[in-house]
Amino acid sequence: MPIPYLTDFEPRYGDVVEVSPMVRRVVCNNPGRFTFTGTGTYIVGRGQVAIIDPGPDDEAHHDALLAAVAGEEVTHILVTHTHRDHSPASRPLQTATGAPILGFGTHPVPPQELRARATPTSWEALKPTPEELAELEKSQPKRAGAHGDQDEPGDMSHCPDIELGHGDVVEGGTWTIEAVHTPGHISNHLCFALREEQSLFSGDHVMGWSTSVVPSPEGSMRDYLNSLALLLERTDRWFYPTHGPRIPDPQAFTRSLIAHRHDRERQILDCLATGPKSIPELVTAMYQATPHVLHMAAGQSVYSHLLHLTERGAVLADDGDPTADSLYRSCP
Repeated sequence: MPIPYLTDFEPRYGDVVEVSPMVRRVVCNNPGRFTFTGTGTYIVGRGQVAIIDPGPDDEAHHDALLAAVAGEEVTHILVTHTHRDHSPASRPLQTATGAPILGFGTHPVPPQELRARATPTSWEALKPTPEELAELEKSQPKRAGAHGDQDEPGDMSHCPDIELGHGDVVEGGTWTIEAVHTPGHISNHLCFALREEQSLFSGDHVMGWSTSVVPSPEGSMRDYLNSLALLLERTDRWFYPTHGPRIPDPQAFTRSLIAHRHDRERQILDCLATGPKSIPELVTAMYQATPHVLHMAAGQSVYSHLLHLTERGAVLADDGDPTADSLYRSCP
């Protein structure tokens, strides 16, 4: 089942765009490998409003958001997760509006663990070349930023005023939002369901333009697949990802993502059937149609697939505990 990607999206940076009677969007000018055309911040309601995913620490975007809600009361600032293209602007926005910041919690991985989890030297062949990065800059001239391009992917200083769990409800003047815990891309990821519109703000959990990277240890492939299955139990009419356009027929789109991940598992097992392989060898074999500039991100998701397959007893790491540097083989 091919994924019906949605890539026809022209952002109007800094402008407020009405995407439904209850929802407006302002897109930040931070395009990149992991942000598509930029971070889309949503404004829910009229008069008394909630802001979802304020975005990166970007003064122009912050000013555009304040201009978009001029004359209105911002009652809540909601954060889907703690990657730096989503949450840092919550702090200056709170200073300007006085609204509380709501989210699942702080970033799940401390900085020292992230530094210790440096990319293995065996992954050198997966790194983008300077020429590839220069070509990317030409096509996205503002900046090739986002959480995947930075040494510390997490917003380590993020600390919500109010922590939300699965099923918690936030109410405003004309809207009701329910938190839906969707770990996978990262363990503290929340989607937000707008009950009055029967739609879901899907953050980075489901995006129309690309599959989500599932990096370990922040994320988990097992959790990601379970969270996708959770969305199939819902009856949402639309998904609003933080990057790219809204997604119609979201259940069908979610089923295509699940099928894609199962296909990747089958590819891994087919590759390992011919003998043990490293993650770079698997990526090179599996992602021949994917631009090399994205192979490092692909390696992160392959690693998460391998951890999931190891948990299920389908794959073994040659050196015992599975690591990003291990050789993997299929179980007899």
